[in-house]
Order: sequence, then structure tokens, then C-alpha cells
Amino acid sequence: MKYLVILSVTIFLGSCQPSQEEYDILFTNGTIVDGLGNARYTGDVAIKDGKIALVSKTNINVSADAVIDIPNKIISPGFIDPHAHIQTTIHQFPIPENFLWQGITTICASLHSGDQPWPLDEYASSLDVAPNVAFFAGLNWTRKKVIGLENRPATPAELDSMKYYVEETMKQGALGFSVGLIYVPGLYASTEEIIELAKVASRYDGIFITHMRNEGSGLLQSIRETIRISKEANIPAQINHFKAAGVAQFGLASRGLEIVDSARQAGIDIKVDVYPYAAANTYGYILFPAWALDGGTEALAKRLNDPTLRSEIIEGMRDVMLNDETGEDLSLIQFNSIPSAPEFNGKTLEDYVIAKGYPNTLGGGITAVIDLQLAGGFLAIYHEMDENDVINILKHPESMIETDGDLVDPNSDVFPHPRTFGSFPRVLAKYVREQKVLTLEQAIQKMTSMSANQIKQYDLGRISEGAYADLVIFDENKIQDKATYTNSREFAEGIEYMVINGKFVIRNSELTGNTPGRWIRPEHLQ
Repeated sequence: MKYLVILSVTIFLGSCQPSQEEYDILFTNGTIVDGLGNARYTGDVAIKDGKIALVSKTNINVSADAVIDIPNKIISPGFIDPHAHIQTTIHQFPIPENFLWQGITTICASLHSGDQPWPLDEYASSLDVAPNVAFFAGLNWTRKKVIGLENRPATPAELDSMKYYVEETMKQGALGFSVGLIYVPGLYASTEEIIELAKVASRYDGIFITHMRNEGSGLLQSIRETIRISKEANIPAQINHFKAAGVAQFGLASRGLEIVDSARQAGIDIKVDVYPYAAANTYGYILFPAWALDGGTEALAKRLNDPTLRSEIIEGMRDVMLNDETGEDLSLIQFNSIPSAPEFNGKTLEDYVIAKGYPNTLGGGITAVIDLQLAGGFLAIYHEMDENDVINILKHPESMIETDGDLVDPNSDVFPHPRTFGSFPRVLAKYVREQKVLTLEQAIQKMTSMSANQIKQYDLGRISEGAYADLVIFDENKIQDKATYTNSREFAEGIEYMVINGKFVIRNSELTGNTPGRWIRPEHLQ
């Protein structure tokens, strides 16, 4: 349950006749953090017809439908999430509370493993939702549609078909091309195949977003692959949820960032984003060697029935867990969702093997994972990153903030990663207010204009006259994430007002029910 603290503000209503009103909303005496990295200042912000009409360091003597005095409160651009899993289900969650209570006003569906809407324009134009949304063309959906789940190169004809789907999606309003190279079937795509598809998005002024091929022992090679794709396709690149995964890689993130910096110095446009947690969240099948997944679960089951292949699969899983994931400690894998055993949602692999009679060893854990995969698979939180790495990525001048979050049905028994409910407030509470890793101005820039500029939306993510009126108001001393690894379905606290496209979505710390979100498309399609 969310407990709201309604703060005292003064609201002055203008004339009852809208035709006589000059502005729709006026916020007065707020502490303006403009999203561009500039120092905060006290001032007023007026909104008219969905846009920021006036910004002033002195009191604006104008009338408005709603005049809201917010002394000592931060007023900033609404936060932009450059990666969340909303692409085909956002219509089912028109008011996605776990995102809105974080202050997120724009959500980008950079796909990775997920399917994309098709046709994109039909789906996106039908939406009636609170936040703004943006979409991408996806490698995994495209490859599955043309080739299926087979582990082989695309033929020239198949590559042409995939180019067609990427081009049509870009024409319909996608902002770029997204890949999930750790997931089936994207992991079967060669670098050359990805380059050819990225070239299509580049022709439409898109960007390239990647969940890299390996975030663990192959991290540095994967960064170099991303750089090569960006260079040869002539396309800006963004690495989603940059990390050094696996206990064997603690400390490696700094070396990875050095490679990013070197590429940028060489003229390659590459950036990263990060969620502020030292744990990942993904499917159980990533613990298997890639070759074992060729053809899907049925083919995997046949291989596991062959004693020789089973032995090779187990050895491959041992290598993955020791070198790329959580090591031998089974308590570091925590289940989000196990369809075959929902009573273990929120519990660990160690809890599962003990309860089910498997040995509490790496070998026992591997056997349990195999059985669970054959029974329908699972999602899990992997506690596999170093906190110092997370801090170094947050501090990097070219890093943005994301959630990698999910849309959550409040009536389901899914146990989400806390990032789904808390990422943005966690940065402001833990890494700005408590640890002072970032200044408030730096953090908000990473949450707003940096992401807006990356998707080439230069009238978004900033408080300036003419920009879209997407704003959040909060107390910097009270904003707080509440979700934890053991109690993850807790809304963040502290957002008092949210305006999207000039309409209140949160007012006096309460949801209004308004759905003013727009579909964000390339500039030439707006």
C-alpha cells in the first residue's frame, strides 16, 4: 500500500472563463533544476497548450487556471527512462504507477529480447496512456520472424527480409534499432549481420541500442563489438545497463569505460546507461551455453537426453555460472517468477534446492536450473555486480539513468527487481543526498536532457521556453525509493506534482487519472 504525505501548498484559481486565462498552469517560487546541468535557481514556470511558455527568475505577474506556490521544492524536467519493457503491453497499463511514482514521464521501449509491435504505427497511434512512449525496431523479433530460433547465419534473402522489417519499422516511427545479443535468437546473429541492419536505421537518422553479447568475462570484447557496429554503420550507439557482471569481473567496469572514452575521443558517438543496483534481472536460460538453446526448449530437452551432450551442457553451465554470473553461491540467484513453482517467487536457488532435495552445491544448482528450464523456465535476480563499479558508471560523464523495469500487474504474484519501482528516486536518495556521488544537477541532467538528446528530442528533458511541459516537483530531502530485494513491490515516495504535456498526472501527491502521454517519433514524423 502506498502511504501519501500530502504537503501544504497554496493554489489560487484564476477566472472561471477559460477564454480570459493567459496560461494553464503557473508554478511559483520553485527551485528550478533545468535538466541541462546548470546551477539551480529560484523562479517561476508558466505552461500553456502543453508547452513551457515562460521561465523567469523573478515572479511572473500573470493569471493562470492553476497557480501553485512551491517554495523550497525542486521543479525539474520529467525523467526519461531510456530502457524499460513496455513495448507490447503498455496499452494494458495506461497509468503505470511504478514508473510514474518515480517521476518518469517518458519511457523508451528499447527492445532487447522482447517482441515489437507490428505494425508499429497502428499500435502506437492507438495508445491512450499517461506517460510519453517511444519505440524501436528489434533484432530479436525480426530474426525470429524471418529465421525462427535457429543457430545459423542469415541467407542473403533472409537478410533482405530482415532489412525490410527494420526499414518499415523506422518509416513508421521507430527511433532506432535495438539488439539483445545475450538472448535467443539475437545471440545467433553475427556482427556483420547486425551492422547491415544498423545501416538501415542509420539511413533514417536512428540510433543503435544494445544489450551486449557478454557483460561478464567477454565484457571488453563486447564493448569493442559495439564500437565496431557504431563505426561501420555510422550510427550513434548506446549500451543499455552497462555493467561488469559476475563475481570474477568485479572492478572491470572502469576498464570498460576507458574503452568507451577512447572510442569517443576517436570520434565515435557511444554512450551508456545504468540502473543503480548491484544485481541484474533476466531469464534462467542465460545460464546455458548458447549452442544448447538452438531450436528452443524441445531441442534442448533432446540434447539433455543424450548423455554426452548433457555432460557438455553441464560443463558449459558451470563455466557460465563461475565466470559470468554468481559463482558457486546459490543464494545469489533470487527468483522473480517460476511458473512451475510460484511458491518460490522471491526465494533463492539455494532455498529451492534445499526444499526439493538437490545437493546445495554448484552441481546441484545446475541440475535444478535444468529441471526448471524444462518445466517452463524462470526469471531471476542475479546478485552479481560490485557496488564500486555501479558508482563509477554513475559518475561517468556519458552515463544516463534507466530502470530496465517492467509493467507490473498489482494483482499478480510476480516478484520484480526493485529497479522496476525505485531506480530514479534511488539515485536521488542514495547517490545524491546520502553518498554525494553526484550533485542534484548532475543526476537530473542524466535523467532528462541527456536521454532526450540521445533520442534526438531537443524540446524534451529541459526547462526552457518552448520545450514540452513535462515536469516533476519534489522535496529533495524526502524523495525516496522504498522497494527492496525482499519487498520489491513498494512505490517510491516524494513526487508531489507531475505534469505531462501540460496536464496534471500527479497533483497534491495523488494520481489524477489523466492520460496525456504522446507517442514520441522522429522529428520529421511529428
